[in-house]
Amino acid sequence: MEKTEITIVGAGVVGLAVALELSKEHKDVLVIEKNPYIGQETSSRNSEVIHAGIYYPKNSLKTRTCIEGKHLLYEFLRQQKIPYKNIGKLIVAINDNEVKDLENLYQHALGNGLVDLRFILENEIRGLEPNIKAKAAIYSPSTGILDAHKFMENLVAQFTGSGGQIAYNTELIGIDKEKDGFAVTVQDKREGSFKFFTRVLINCAGLNSDKVSALAGLIKDEYKLKYCKGDYFRVRHSLGKLINHLVYPVPKEDRAGLGIHATLDLAGGLRLGPDDAYVEKLDYSIDESKKKIFYESVKQFLPFVKLDDLTPDTSGIRPKLQGPKEGFRDFMIKDEADNGLCGLINLIGIESPGLTSALSIARIVSNLQSISHIL
Repeated sequence: MEKTEITIVGAGVVGLAVALELSKEHKDVLVIEKNPYIGQETSSRNSEVIHAGIYYPKNSLKTRTCIEGKHLLYEFLRQQKIPYKNIGKLIVAINDNEVKDLENLYQHALGNGLVDLRFILENEIRGLEPNIKAKAAIYSPSTGILDAHKFMENLVAQFTGSGGQIAYNTELIGIDKEKDGFAVTVQDKREGSFKFFTRVLINCAGLNSDKVSALAGLIKDEYKLKYCKGDYFRVRHSLGKLINHLVYPVPKEDRAGLGIHATLDLAGGLRLGPDDAYVEKLDYSIDESKKKIFYESVKQFLPFVKLDDLTPDTSGIRPKLQGPKEGFRDFMIKDEADNGLCGLINLIGIESPGLTSALSIARIVSNLQSISHIL
């Protein structure tokens, strides 16, 4: 049986970031990916936003990794000359009730340590964004956008350049615990199924991370993912020049999503979305009948957008640990030694702000004592 030191399941942005970080200290690192190429699920179906760390509870992994990851990501993008813009963002309130909610969110964000935010009113909003309408806004100067695909390509180039390997079209179908690691069975589209041995197995399988964990015998309710789908609609291209920043509404109380927002891309295009709807299966089709709902959601703060300006764009699915109305659930980054599976590291429920957090998450994984102890 062939042997490797570290196997990472999943070549999305988090799996690739973990792979690159571990390859700095370990030369025998393999990534297996069931799809033909990198990042073909959650990592390529998002807003490509570099988040600031505003929304989540203080000291949660989502907040800590987002704030650290944001700084690491900007530095990485600059050094590697990957396209990005530190464009900034406005979270806008359109009535008195929303102003109160916005004030609460602002205080929460300050408590998270975000000292660069400003709470601004109508006159200052008009100076920044003359074509939107809002009574008040939180201005976040550290929010940005990036080319997520080029970011992932760069992670791959550095990882493989240091000797790491990626096996595409290779799906994990079995995990057997052995004395010093795991016998892993995979299904390769060309070679069929075969086994190999790995000392450390890191589960970065995104939408399938709970299923991978179950293959190792960890079938637990608290590990079960819920799929939350978000659709996007593209706005007529000429209208992208009418805003200068990302524009977000005040989020819903349960914060299952951040509300349908206006996101610019690096080409100057404008998209609305995503919305949020829990679904039972992976289906990326877009319900065109939602167009009016999207329009109604943004027309008060983006008065220049008309119904006929919208066309269906794309959709994505978030791997959430919390279901509807279940409250906040944090990222799960867990060494499973206490479950008798020394060498298995589970990353489950890595949704937004996972793209921003990826480099920070990778550092956490590389610093786990189990990795240094085993290797």
